[in-house]
Amino acid sequence: MQAYSDLPDGTRNGEVSSAKIVIAGGFGVGKTTAVEAISEIPAIRTESWMTAAAAQIDRLDPGIDKVTTTVAMDFGRVTIDDSLVLYLFGTPGQPRFWPMWDDLVRGAVGALVLVDTNNLENSFAAVNYFENDADVPWLVCVNLFHGVQTHDLAEVREALTLPAHIPLIAGDIRDARNVAHALLAVVNHATAQAIG
Repeated sequence: MQAYSDLPDGTRNGEVSSAKIVIAGGFGVGKTTAVEAISEIPAIRTESWMTAAAAQIDRLDPGIDKVTTTVAMDFGRVTIDDSLVLYLFGTPGQPRFWPMWDDLVRGAVGALVLVDTNNLENSFAAVNYFENDADVPWLVCVNLFHGVQTHDLAEVREALTLPAHIPLIAGDIRDARNVAHALLAVVNHATAQAIG
């Protein structure tokens, strides 16, 4: 599976020994899958079964066949090379857990916001959070469910009203190579922001 990016050239430099990266997004967008796909340690998951009792709180959109949901965070680690280790923190996607995002984002060098073009409105809150309430560099990655890109990135940028300076990439996050590409894009974007 090939990944796509609209990142400008020349943003691939940077020397960071370790970094915390947050993987955020709406419910069912693939945050846990991304952490599990690339973590070199058994990913720490806080999945809980979704029950009928929670149906009034945790909205399940038609077509989503999830039976569990993240109730705290996901955690994983990946060594990129001898000089860079990334610590990954996946946010819970349910609205009732959004107050936790401030704590998860604290100390992060950047954030990867996953979106699903089949359920784009589920991503508005995450994009709004990083645009208005967080102080970390961030970018958006369209998760190519089933490896299929259904919309041009320019259309996705317009639908999300993403400013031009926010990188937008796409990749099937079940593939560790695509997750690595996305995480490095976050690091490069954060480095570019830091050096101005």
